[in-house]
Amino acid sequence: MIRIDQLDKSTDFMSQLQEKTGPIVLINTFIVPEGKMEEVLAIWEGDAKFMKSCPGFISTQLHRGTGNSHTLVNIAVWQSTEALLEAFNNPNFKKASSAYPDGMVAYPHVLEKVSIDGVCVA
Repeated sequence: MIRIDQLDKSTDFMSQLQEKTGPIVLINTFIVPEGKMEEVLAIWEGDAKFMKSCPGFISTQLHRGTGNSHTLVNIAVWQSTEALLEAFNNPNFKKASSAYPDGMVAYPHVLEKVSIDGVCVA
């Protein structure tokens, strides 16, 4: 089973989902147990297909660490925290998430774009 931990100890993920804002970016860093990468990728694919079917989903992209890394990073864009929370609390998603192998850790964190003049737009 996957364990959810906090990327930023000052801000709990579930608290972030209570804020009404959007659009948002979910960055979820996963640490995969030794020898479980292919299994995790298959489970994540099912989760991603479910999330893609949910109202408010915009996009997702999974990244894998190079070399012998055990790290995956998912970057997902949602219309709002409300939409992400609804998908996250869906019983079908919760059931599917229980399939991840023991020792798997996720560090989800919700962010908003920041505008920096001449560099990036929000």
